[in-house]
Amino acid sequence: MAQDVLCDVSNCQFWKEGNRCAAQQIYVVSESGEMANNSSGTNCKTFIPNDELSI
Repeated sequence: MAQDVLCDVSNCQFWKEGNRCAAQQIYVVSESGEMANNSSGTNCKTFIPNDELSI
């Protein structure tokens, strides 16, 4: 399992300096079902915009 999760979505509440993700867990789903053909076919459900909730 990955020790560091990288993320460059700086408007996410879990984004930390160095493009690190500080979420306790990550939930990624396929856009079209159970399988994705490439990264653009996925969606990070962990994302929370900075203006919605605070952690």
